[in-house]
Amino acid sequence: MPRTGKNIYKRKDGRWEGRYIKERVNGKARYGTIYARNYQEVKKKLEEVKSQREKRELFSARAGTVDDFGKQWLLEVAESLKESSAIKYENLLRCYILPEFGEDDLSRITNERFIGFVGRLLKSGGTNGQGLAPSTVSEVVSVMKGIRIYAMKRGCLTAFSPECVTVRQNPKKIRVFSLEEEKRLIDYLRNHMDLTCLGILLCLFTGIRVGEICALKWDDISLSEQTMQIGKTMQRLRVEEEVGARTKVKISAPKSVCSARIIPLPDALMELLSEYYVAGAFFLTGDRDRYIEPRTMQNRLRRILEASGIQKANFHTTRHTFATRCIEMGFDVKTLSEILGHASVSITMNRYVHPSMALKAEHMNRLSELFVVK
Repeated sequence: MPRTGKNIYKRKDGRWEGRYIKERVNGKARYGTIYARNYQEVKKKLEEVKSQREKRELFSARAGTVDDFGKQWLLEVAESLKESSAIKYENLLRCYILPEFGEDDLSRITNERFIGFVGRLLKSGGTNGQGLAPSTVSEVVSVMKGIRIYAMKRGCLTAFSPECVTVRQNPKKIRVFSLEEEKRLIDYLRNHMDLTCLGILLCLFTGIRVGEICALKWDDISLSEQTMQIGKTMQRLRVEEEVGARTKVKISAPKSVCSARIIPLPDALMELLSEYYVAGAFFLTGDRDRYIEPRTMQNRLRRILEASGIQKANFHTTRHTFATRCIEMGFDVKTLSEILGHASVSITMNRYVHPSMALKAEHMNRLSELFVVK
């Protein structure tokens, strides 16, 4: 095969062949091949390939640091996020991603390094070095995925893929008050009635979240229509100030569009609600300007459970318990899903409905009818 130019040959069949270095693996060159009808056409194609490769290398060399792309990505997505979600992503960047990759060029991060990073977060991440929860690590991976996609849309080539890791989630043990515990708690609340106890009762009988009860005002309750409107939630969020990181209480729209809802109130609560009603005030304080935040309500519930001799539980247990009791009493799942403010009935069934052993036994014993001798 006669050679007439650098890596350009004329083949015996009359065609022209050009070779170029496609990649290097462990220092060894791997070649690609181009065919054409004449020398000039092969040469032109080789020059185009070379130009494209130089552009890719230029993009790779000047991709930008993870710090740069991360902050740019956050500014873009924050416009479509709730403030709490934007703050959560900013915290994941600041606490985990930037300390590890901040000054590194995004295009230089390999799958091997990314896998190692995720493994360390699971094993020894966090301030106490005991490892982060799988759910938190999954959110870190999700942020890195968002940054990667943002960079690729702007011409940056990346060497890693978030899909190279799978974070196995540990199923959370769901706490639901037993019937005996719930009755004991209700008795305690009725015998020590104040606005805090009334708020816990309302959560037990409607399934609203702790942030929703804290943001609730008496004007959201209609005594005449016997309904309650949920349209706000309360959270404590981290904010950046000149003197350093601080937190603030924020009252905003609820968790999702479906979380804004109107809930019918049971007859059993109406007399108490009428007795404590204060127009324009926060539900838990009876004051127009003073509120109680979720962390405080969690602490108050903890003390009430201790006084009642009930095993420790967080405030969300009232929501789990409400959903479970509703199913046990024969609520249809669609109705329950809307009362809880879920986007779909599958969320209701998978996360909040926990049949008791007694209910399971009741259903199983129905099979006994098959053994009745006639």
